[in-house]
Amino acid sequence: MDGPGPLGDFLQARRAQLRPEDVGLRDFGPRRRVAGLRREELAQLAGVSVSYYARLEQGMSRGASAEVLDAIARALRLDDHEREHLDRLAGSARRTPRARRPRPERLHEETRDLLGTVDAPALVLGRRSDVLAWNALGHALLGGHLDFHSPDDPARRPNMSKLLFLDPHCRELYADWKRKIRAVVGNLRITVGRHPDDPLLAELIGELTMKSPEFVALWGDHRVQPCDAAAYELRHPIVGTVTVTQQTLSIARSPDQLLIVCTTPADSSDARALALLRQASQASQALSCTVTA
Repeated sequence: MDGPGPLGDFLQARRAQLRPEDVGLRDFGPRRRVAGLRREELAQLAGVSVSYYARLEQGMSRGASAEVLDAIARALRLDDHEREHLDRLAGSARRTPRARRPRPERLHEETRDLLGTVDAPALVLGRRSDVLAWNALGHALLGGHLDFHSPDDPARRPNMSKLLFLDPHCRELYADWKRKIRAVVGNLRITVGRHPDDPLLAELIGELTMKSPEFVALWGDHRVQPCDAAAYELRHPIVGTVTVTQQTLSIARSPDQLLIVCTTPADSSDARALALLRQASQASQALSCTVTA
C-alpha cells in the first residue's frame, strides 16, 4: 500500500484539529512541535497501544475492530456522520480494490417523469455530482448559462462540483459561496468513503485539486457533511436576490442518485421571484422555438 491511504489520512487530519486542552490534556505551549494531538496522546485517550495506533494511521493495519473504532471516534470527538465515515473507510481498507471503470450513469424514465411533476426548481444529481437532468426552472435558476439539453449527453453533462469551484457564473450566484463549497466538499468526502474504488470519482477529485486552490484547502480538512436541507441566498442575473432552501431527497430506484429541490415559503417575495423566473424561462423557450421554426 502506498501511503497511509484514506483511513490514515482521515485520522491524521482529525488528530491535527484537536488541541490538548480540548480533551483535558496539559499543553506545553511553544515547546510543542506538532499541530494538534500527538499520536501517543490520541492512543492514550483511545486506550490502545501507541504502536497499534501508529500502524493504523500509516495504513499498515486493516483489522481494526468495532470496539477500537468506537474508542478512536470518541477520542477524536467525531459526530455521528464522521463516525459513519470512519466505519466506511475502515471497511474499505479491509477490501482488495477492484480496478473497474464504471459505466455512465443512466436516468430511469420514472425519475424523469417525477422530475417533470415538480413545480419548483429541481435537478437530479448522480453519484459524482453530474447533472443527469433538470427541469426548466431548475436550469433557469442554477444553470441558465448552459445548454438545457447538455445533461442528456454523458460526454457533455455539467458537474455541479466543478461548476461551483471553476465556473464564474456559479461562483457569483451564491452570496455565501464559501459556505456552499464547504458543503459540497463535505458531501464529496462521504461519497469517496462509500465508493473508494470509483476511478471517475478519483478523476473528479484530481481535476479539482489541480485547478482550485480553494478545493485543495477544504479537501485537506477531511471534514464530512451530508447535504440534506440548507437555505442559500442567490444573486440571480435575471430576478435579483432570492433565497431558496435546497432540499436533497434520495431516490429509492437509484440509491446513488439524488433529487435536489429548491423551495421557498408560499406567498413570499422569494416565491414571487421564482414565478418571475418561470415566466422569463417560458418566454425564452417560446422565442427559441419560434427562431428554430
